[in-house]
Amino acid sequence: MQARKAAFEGSFYPRGKAKVEFTLERLMDMAKVNVDVTEAIAYVAPHAGYQYSGRTAAHTFAAMKLNKNHGAIDDVIAIGPNHTSIGSPMSVSMIDWETSVGTAETDTELAGAVCKESKFAEQDETAHYGEHSVEVQVPFLLHEGIAKRYVFICMGDQSIEACMDLAVAIGRAAAATKRMVAVLASSDFNHYEPAETGKRKDSELFALLQSLDYVAFNRRVHEIQDSTCGYGPVTVAAMYAVGKGARQGILLHSSNSGEVTGETGSVVDYASFAFT
Repeated sequence: MQARKAAFEGSFYPRGKAKVEFTLERLMDMAKVNVDVTEAIAYVAPHAGYQYSGRTAAHTFAAMKLNKNHGAIDDVIAIGPNHTSIGSPMSVSMIDWETSVGTAETDTELAGAVCKESKFAEQDETAHYGEHSVEVQVPFLLHEGIAKRYVFICMGDQSIEACMDLAVAIGRAAAATKRMVAVLASSDFNHYEPAETGKRKDSELFALLQSLDYVAFNRRVHEIQDSTCGYGPVTVAAMYAVGKGARQGILLHSSNSGEVTGETGSVVDYASFAFT
């Protein structure tokens, strides 16, 4: 089956290998992680255009490179929300992903095992073709040499039931295939409200993630009408991390689009986390 071609190069991030690599190097140079994340199990990164959220996203990948098992991690399982509503409720890609900085090889054995262990997940490419939430993570992963292969998942169903199902399925699939994996959740946080409103809403969610209370996090998004788009992937990452012994979520960096545009009346919020 033909590899997935990059759909958002030239819009969410620059077009062409030299321009992408220059941008990634500049962003990574700005990322300073001064906390102990050597035993982190799962991570959160934003997925807006690099000009808006790239600085925050770079902190996630800097933390991944500080992992004590960096170099030994077999797979990154990257999970993003479905913004288009196209495809199955939980879509697992089974093909390689091409970008201008290289090709991300999909671990079809592990991807197949996730589908086998899950009641929700199924092999489906249609959800991925027009979806940016996972694609924007791929150049970072390849440029920083994080993992040998990958599994890419697009979540349309972000219910707590679907999240718990996927977190358990990932754990069982990794054990069955004898893979060392890291989970990467792709999400932006509150959207299109004044910066102070978003900060107030998101601070409550950040506190729940710092305590790894993934059930309350998943529920509270709705209760306070926070528009975090990838709350499902974040829930999966937190639950998976707890299952592997994680005790805390570390907020690595946060920002909002207004810091770039100068417009604070309607912003999108971004955050990077390591669950350790």
